[in-house]
Amino acid sequence: MDQFTINLLFVGASFALYIGIAIWARAGSTSEFYAAGRGVHPVTNGMATAADWMSAASFISMAGLIAFTGYDNSTFLMGWTGGYVLLALLLAPYLRKFGKFTVSEFIGDRFYSQTARIVAVICLIVASVTYVIGQMTGVGVAFGRFLEVSNTSGLLIGACVVFAYAVFGGMKGVTYTQVAQYCVLITAYTIPAIFISLQLTGTPVPALGLFGDTASGEPLLTKLDAIVTELGFNEYTAHHSNTLNMVLFTLSLMIGTAGLPHVIMRFFTVPKVSDARWSAGWTLVFIALLYLTAPAVGAMARLNITDMMWPNGGIEGGAVSVEAIDTDPRYDWMATWQKTGLLDWEDKNGDGKIQYYNDANADLQAIAEEKGWVGNELTKFNRDILVLANPEIANLPGWVIGLVAAGGLAAALSTAAGLLLAISSAVSHDLIKGAINPQISEKGELLSARIAMAVAIAVATWLGLNPPGFAAQTVALAFGLAAASIFPALMMGIFSTRINNTGAVAGMLAGLVVTLIYIFLHKGWLFIPGTNSFTDADPLLGPIKSTSFGAIGAMVNFAVAYFVAGATKETPQEIKDLVESVRIPRGAGAAQNK
Repeated sequence: MDQFTINLLFVGASFALYIGIAIWARAGSTSEFYAAGRGVHPVTNGMATAADWMSAASFISMAGLIAFTGYDNSTFLMGWTGGYVLLALLLAPYLRKFGKFTVSEFIGDRFYSQTARIVAVICLIVASVTYVIGQMTGVGVAFGRFLEVSNTSGLLIGACVVFAYAVFGGMKGVTYTQVAQYCVLITAYTIPAIFISLQLTGTPVPALGLFGDTASGEPLLTKLDAIVTELGFNEYTAHHSNTLNMVLFTLSLMIGTAGLPHVIMRFFTVPKVSDARWSAGWTLVFIALLYLTAPAVGAMARLNITDMMWPNGGIEGGAVSVEAIDTDPRYDWMATWQKTGLLDWEDKNGDGKIQYYNDANADLQAIAEEKGWVGNELTKFNRDILVLANPEIANLPGWVIGLVAAGGLAAALSTAAGLLLAISSAVSHDLIKGAINPQISEKGELLSARIAMAVAIAVATWLGLNPPGFAAQTVALAFGLAAASIFPALMMGIFSTRINNTGAVAGMLAGLVVTLIYIFLHKGWLFIPGTNSFTDADPLLGPIKSTSFGAIGAMVNFAVAYFVAGATKETPQEIKDLVESVRIPRGAGAAQNK
């Protein structure tokens, strides 16, 4: 059986499972559509939340970014995991206790303002749409390779699948679909990692293999450092980037995680407040299974790729020949990925070999001139392909490659569904029912939610065709927007009675606008290529890149909110009582302790 057929079987079977679950768990009421009837068990919710959160950025892109940068990109691991601890401790139980369906509804009620609710909807949609772009990027990459279709066709197929189980199933259907998707994605991520760890270190646990010895007796990381520095790249395990930017980026990911509406919504689905905390704990366990493996996947893949490009022991042994790439079955993965346009090479000096090295390194120029090299000949290696190509690079069985295909699509589609549900809920429940037509029937609200989701899917698919970066980089921008706009409003809404409606609205708008402007200045206005004035290689504010600015935007949000609140009317007493009741262990007033 050829690889294409195997891929079709794995992907087709997983899609049939998702759609079958959606039909079985179809939402029949707004409560089931928005919050799965508040009847999801904490363990089930923890698994669904893990799938909702571990998107294409985590599954497909993160290990690739770590592989080609090393220690400096461990910020993705620290920021995302640390942010979940913040969410579990500071937000999830209090928001569940408040007893509403959406983040925007909480903000509107807490700040006693329809304007605050509408501004929250705008912030939510901006962050969520940016996030969906990253997921659609991942869908296109995965389909482009494993189903051997164009990126455009891949996006359209993925959009149809999301439409089938998200539009009809709502939160109820999405929840149980995401449980299945988590099982698929974690199996698909860990099995290749176990195989590769056994190949390189003899250790079946990848996280331990990362710090183990290779067959030659040399520690894996020591060997990797030696190889990449010989080729003119930065030492893998050392810190090379600007420390201030690294701290701000980590902080932006942390508070962005705690402000992501599609993740927060999951805590509205459990029966009791205590279940929200248990859900968060289980989610961390399920996330840890992938996040403890990702650094090993990145390091081992980088070592395998480098060994394949220099199969005779480094520079002195000579680079891989063009003939070997064309005829040796071990290099078949390069030809298949070249067809996607995400991998390419060129024999620039005509010596019949492909030299892979850092041609921007001044210290390597003398060696390059002596040997007749005229530049790096591995001209393109998209970071997003690394995890998906990993089983092929390591020459693993075809069924493992098919499993990874299904896992990558599960990761992208699960998060896309959660984000689209957050967008549709904001439009139908917060905008239409909350502001435009409060008298709308439950049936009408459910219909408007499904229409809003269908429109959101169409917009997300179109935007996914022209992403502003790799999947994880695009997602980092979304985290920055959530950090600058939503997280401060939630924190102040729960822990401060001083912030009034005017302060909250001014803070959210200030944080969102300043962060959006900074991102557009670096990534292009509305992400249109060529309209940017700066780049992340040469940022506007010293070392602070666009992906790190969310932390600055959050500080602006807090500062503006407190300043405006101090200069305007005091928060009404009944709202102060409401805030206190949400924070007291035993519920009182309007807060719900169920």
